[in-house]
Amino acid sequence: MKRPVQSYTIWFSQRTGSTLLGEALSSTGVAGYPREWLHYQSMSPDTLKRGDLEQIWDQGTTSNGIFGIKINFEQRWIDAFRSLYSLPTELSRAEVWSTGFPNCTKHIYMTRRNKVRLAVSWWRAIVSGEWHRKHGDSPQLQDIADQYNFDAIKHLLVESNMCEAAIEDFLSESGIVPLTIVYEDFIADYEGTVMKMLAFLDVQFDGITVSAPFFDPIADEISEQWVQRFREECQRDWENVKW
Repeated sequence: MKRPVQSYTIWFSQRTGSTLLGEALSSTGVAGYPREWLHYQSMSPDTLKRGDLEQIWDQGTTSNGIFGIKINFEQRWIDAFRSLYSLPTELSRAEVWSTGFPNCTKHIYMTRRNKVRLAVSWWRAIVSGEWHRKHGDSPQLQDIADQYNFDAIKHLLVESNMCEAAIEDFLSESGIVPLTIVYEDFIADYEGTVMKMLAFLDVQFDGITVSAPFFDPIADEISEQWVQRFREECQRDWENVKW
């Protein structure tokens, strides 16, 4: 079992580039293997065992002792850790989290400025089933133009904001200042963002080469049509249109 020397968490909402960043960090071989470990193998907070966490440590830790995990904020996992380790109620949620993932001193917060594009991207992935497209793969040939759904996109817009509010509340209550990665900046400076992450983690990365992006963009003309349609419909009859 590889017990982490240092752990870090990537907190994210859907469609903010967390999987792309996770693949890039994993490829360096010095930044752990940040994946959604708690969602693998049908793991449940109700049946969580210490052995499950030890297995996760082993799978997510690189040879230098760095462990990485990425996750949407979910209070149920913190409650499960508190119960599993019989931790006192006065212990902060961040301290409880660090019990599950030892020495979790680094936190990364992934966000996206344009939440409408985030929600549209999320809905497109749901209706198409195409969440990621490996570099070089051909686009899926399917007609989803008639799958636009105002109410669904609006729900995802609200859900993404609620997820970020929960993350920000968790970080603020513990006085944690995370490294914030903004999706739009990450896409504009892929390699620079990865190197900034490695510096933030205080890992030695001399001679490390950042691999090319593992995924290609998925947004297309349909995505843009849905963005503009939602923008217009959402602000219909507004006296002061914002966008």
